Amino acid sequence: MRRTRIIGVVAVAGGMVVAACSSSPSTTTPSTTGPATTALTTSVTTTPATTGSTPSTVATTSTTGSGSNDIHKIAHVVVIMQENRSFDSYFGTYPGADGIPMANGQPTVCVPDPANNTCVKPFHNTADVNGGGPHGQTNATADVNGGKMDGFVGQAENGRKGCTDPNNPACTNSATPDVMGYNDAGEIPNYWAYAQNFVLQDHMFEPNASWSLPEHLFMVSEWSARCTIVGDPTSCTNALQNPGTPPNPTRRNATTTTTSPPTATDAEGDPVATPNGPDYAWTDLTYLLHKDNVSWGYYVVAGTEPDCQNDTQMSCVAVRQNAATPGIWNPLPYFDTVRDDGQQGNIQSVANFYDQAKRGSLPAVSWVVPSGAVSEHPPAATSAGQSYVTSLVNALMQSPDWSSTAIFLAWDDWEASTIMSPRPPSTRTATACGSLRW
Repeated sequence: MRRTRIIGVVAVAGGMVVAACSSSPSTTTPSTTGPATTALTTSVTTTPATTGSTPSTVATTSTTGSGSNDIHKIAHVVVIMQENRSFDSYFGTYPGADGIPMANGQPTVCVPDPANNTCVKPFHNTADVNGGGPHGQTNATADVNGGKMDGFVGQAENGRKGCTDPNNPACTNSATPDVMGYNDAGEIPNYWAYAQNFVLQDHMFEPNASWSLPEHLFMVSEWSARCTIVGDPTSCTNALQNPGTPPNPTRRNATTTTTSPPTATDAEGDPVATPNGPDYAWTDLTYLLHKDNVSWGYYVVAGTEPDCQNDTQMSCVAVRQNAATPGIWNPLPYFDTVRDDGQQGNIQSVANFYDQAKRGSLPAVSWVVPSGAVSEHPPAATSAGQSYVTSLVNALMQSPDWSSTAIFLAWDDWEASTIMSPRPPSTRTATACGSLRW
């Protein structure tokens, strides 16, 4: 089965994995074929990007490598986590990639459409805003369908319609399902430029077949769990769909208790977080970094996070997100290890990321997560997300740290987009570092 794959940019100077493996900082300047990149502030000044808009200019650079020793030049690892795109929806037709099966330029596969008793082939979708489909644990199981990979259209058709919040992961946001659509260089030229200039990995997979909160827990700790005793990691057990959820003070129709873990329910009977939030008592990656005196930063863009706090609920209010407001894309504040180590200050605004990149003072490990508007999570515009990611990569490529930086660009889950090969769903990662590949 094909798992949803992460697309990654490794940059020992920047890239998809974009990696700068040269011994000196790149002097390449951004292309002049598009508007100059504007560094984002905490309010995200990237152009919202309507259909047909031009993405921010992408800087590219040639890389040189001297073999396996190049990996030891990496002093800065940057993980840029975007939202809800499968490999096939972005790179399914990229030359040489393990993507959509094609013959003579036409897809040779299709996915059943139960509502219309037809079979839908992948199609080129030039729309800047997509509807996507439901993407919780039950949807993933139905999408994969025992390895047949044929449930995407049916799940989109059965997704909830007319939701109060169009970002609800239990919903389908388009009148006609568009989950079989794919983009190419015409819509995402910068991403394809990274793939061309660096390395595109088409066999790296998301660790969990579920929604955003479990994936982000995996990103920072390699586990998604629920703990029944505060501070006791032995009380934590697997929780692929409903780990303890950060609080949402704007949640409507909710009743709460003060017990931990969350036991309250909302009007639809879904679990909600307690006022104090969950307790993630197991060890996360920052504990290991702190123990060995390795610096790290987790950078959050001010704005909202699209996914509801529980993907089975009928509607929800968009949750405000920033460095001080924990949420499903920012779970680190609820890890005991982060609090015990006094590392809460490492969770900060993306404005600091741009500043640190400019000054050459980035930590050894960085995670960068978006706001809803630039996340590429349907219905956010693809072009807005691409412009935002380009600004991050360009900031790194123009940084004194570029020659020792590896960038991994990833999309956290699949939004029910087509994945044709018989493997489990997940997100793919692209990796690039001159001649360095692993």
